[in-house]
Amino acid sequence: MKKRFLALLMVLAMVFALAACSDSGTQEPDNGDAQQEETNGDQNETPADDGQQEEEEQPQETEEKATIRAGFLKGPTGIGAAYLMQQSENGEARLDYDVTLDTDAQNVNAAIISGELDIAAVPTNVAAVLYNKTIDTENEIQIVAINTLGVLYILENGDTIQSVDDLVGKTIYTTGQGSNPQYVLEYILSEHGLTVGEDVFVEYATGDEVATQMASGMIDVCMLPVPNVTSVLVQNQDVRIALSMEEEWESVTGGSSVLTQGCIVARADTVTDDMLADFLADYEESINFMADEANLDEAAALAVKYEIVASEAIASAALPDCNLVYIADPDTMREYLQGYFEVLYQADPTAVGGSVPDDAFYR
Repeated sequence: MKKRFLALLMVLAMVFALAACSDSGTQEPDNGDAQQEETNGDQNETPADDGQQEEEEQPQETEEKATIRAGFLKGPTGIGAAYLMQQSENGEARLDYDVTLDTDAQNVNAAIISGELDIAAVPTNVAAVLYNKTIDTENEIQIVAINTLGVLYILENGDTIQSVDDLVGKTIYTTGQGSNPQYVLEYILSEHGLTVGEDVFVEYATGDEVATQMASGMIDVCMLPVPNVTSVLVQNQDVRIALSMEEEWESVTGGSSVLTQGCIVARADTVTDDMLADFLADYEESINFMADEANLDEAAALAVKYEIVASEAIASAALPDCNLVYIADPDTMREYLQGYFEVLYQADPTAVGGSVPDDAFYR
């Protein structure tokens, strides 16, 4: 009996021991600790799209535009660039343009030779001279576009000049010494058997000076380009157009060449192919805008704003007669200019710099 009782006690003790061990091994962790760990984990995690969001919020870098130093002449060779100047001022052009305007072609010629300009509007014969001066050098100057055809006229305050022969004994006041106007006038006179300094006398000044003197009645005969012609006719109604030099050129050459007066030249050392492509795109848009009669009022306002023409009335009247063109294809430029240069060369080799430019002239 005592042995059975002891055995029962031992069995009960083992049961309680096992129960205690079971409770201890299955105890669940405190909920507060679990929540704390979860909270800490949320704080340490970075949202998957944070990096993308920050990248999107950063400002986009804009590519810096190249700068072209461009020189234009007041008058027909510069008027086509007025829209380009506005686009540049508004930051809407493909390039930035640092523009110089001048009334004297000699100043522009000197500036592009010295490297002060990268691109310039010049008379076509001057382009040939510049090329011959710089041919086969690093700073070779080539033609990149034709922008103006014939715009020269003989004006008279009176009614005595009906043909070139009627110029005998007259003094003609004009502009463009050393460039197209001089050589065109001298060639046409010579083809009519007239010699400058003997049969006809020529005095040179700037276009603005000649226009002012003609409009005021101080002189009786002059040769000027549009828009100077328009300015004179608006101010003095006694003045008339006596001769069109484009028609006279065609007459003496038999139509074998085109009177091509203005163009754009560029330096090879500072104007890369990419810069040139951007410039030509901007310039073509500018020429097309200024030549479109649908834009006449705005184009006239731009010509005055950039001091290329004195008044909107003159600009509006002159623009349709400025003979603006955009010709940049090398083969087409050569077709227009080759015959013209050959005529000038035969008359006076210095008019084109000593030789007719070769194919490398056309960039």
